[in-house]
Amino acid sequence: MSLPESLIVIALLIAASAFFSVAELSLAAARRLRLRQLADEGEPRAERVLAMQEQPGDYFTVVQVGLNAVAILGGIVGEGALSPYLSGLLALWLPEARAQTLGFLASFLVVTSLFILFADLIPKRIGMANPERMAVRVVGPMLVCMGLFRPLIWLYSRAADLVLRLSGLPAQRDERVTSEDILAMMDAGARSGVLAAREQQVIENLFELDNRSVVGSMTPRDRIAYFLRDDPDELIRARIANEPFSTYPVCERDIDHVVGYVDAKDLFQRALNNQPISLAEEGLVRKVLIVPDRLSLAEVLEQFRQVHEDFAVIVNEYSLVVGVVTLNDVMSTVMGDLVGPADEEQIVRRDEHSWLIDGTTPIDDVLHAVGLDELPHAEEYETLAGFLMVMLRRVPRRTDTVDWDGYRFEVLDVDSYRIDQVMVTRLAGAARLSGSAPARQEDQAAEVRS
Repeated sequence: MSLPESLIVIALLIAASAFFSVAELSLAAARRLRLRQLADEGEPRAERVLAMQEQPGDYFTVVQVGLNAVAILGGIVGEGALSPYLSGLLALWLPEARAQTLGFLASFLVVTSLFILFADLIPKRIGMANPERMAVRVVGPMLVCMGLFRPLIWLYSRAADLVLRLSGLPAQRDERVTSEDILAMMDAGARSGVLAAREQQVIENLFELDNRSVVGSMTPRDRIAYFLRDDPDELIRARIANEPFSTYPVCERDIDHVVGYVDAKDLFQRALNNQPISLAEEGLVRKVLIVPDRLSLAEVLEQFRQVHEDFAVIVNEYSLVVGVVTLNDVMSTVMGDLVGPADEEQIVRRDEHSWLIDGTTPIDDVLHAVGLDELPHAEEYETLAGFLMVMLRRVPRRTDTVDWDGYRFEVLDVDSYRIDQVMVTRLAGAARLSGSAPARQEDQAAEVRS
């Protein structure tokens, strides 16, 4: 074989090896969501790639057979094509034996370098740059190759399946998309600038609805504005003016005997038309949704959807009212500080190392704001006030403090046993507790100061 013919054969072998390299990496790196999008846009080859990803064994068998065959042929052809010429050139200055040895080594290095560069590195970078597009382009020729090498494919695939079964290793990759996968994608999108940081936070809040208790987003019992069934017109009008809300529970005798709720729009309509307001009037008081305080926000949303309501009364295991929740409360949890006026913020950052936090703030929000991973006895409370009560083992008083894991929680204001404001401060130079000895840590962490 002449030198030009050998060079042409080497070029063809490099092209074949590059094709198999692109085919291998593009199928492995192609994202199923993107392939599904291409299929929905009318790309028929995307469906074939999706089918290949479901059963990739035969596909990769063809790739490996092709790559290994090309590598062997490339070595044979390359050594025979370049070695004589390089040896003859080196023989002008070196002894014949040494010239042949160095010519062989030089031929080997040249051919190997060409294959590494043009048959491996560059094709794989092309395949990684746009794996879905490359996968749909090579799937047709790969199907032809799979048809040509069917006997070899069957033999090697069955042998590989047997080895995997005997070793207990998985034969297929897990294509299930988890919430962690989605959050990781959102985090990557935020870092690259495709997704705004606020939008990323909203998506993370959505995934946390299953883990957030309704108690963390409700209006607590002591802040509920309600009517009694027999309240007179004057009292109803005065309460509407002083405590404007969209919905009011209606009770018999006291707040723990809720019989329904009244929409503020119905009351306003009667007030504007100078009509008397009587909660005993038929049709004014609506049936109220009652939910237990152990539900998550996701479960409350589902109940809202089922009964077509956006207001619910929350009761504990003793059937006592602990709060009320609206659809707007849930959406405020999802949207975070994108909604609501600034004076309703529960967490205010004072400086780099301190936060002023309302006692009713959900503990998950506190952890996220100050950068803590967890707090002790997390199953026993839902709010920052609950954490302080559990740690102090009594109702906190003003100036009480709790130190935990390098942070100090100081009670600034208490109103009728209700914790209004807590100052959380990151202690300078404080050692972070490891969490390996809970009982010892709790003894060290909780400190009461009056």
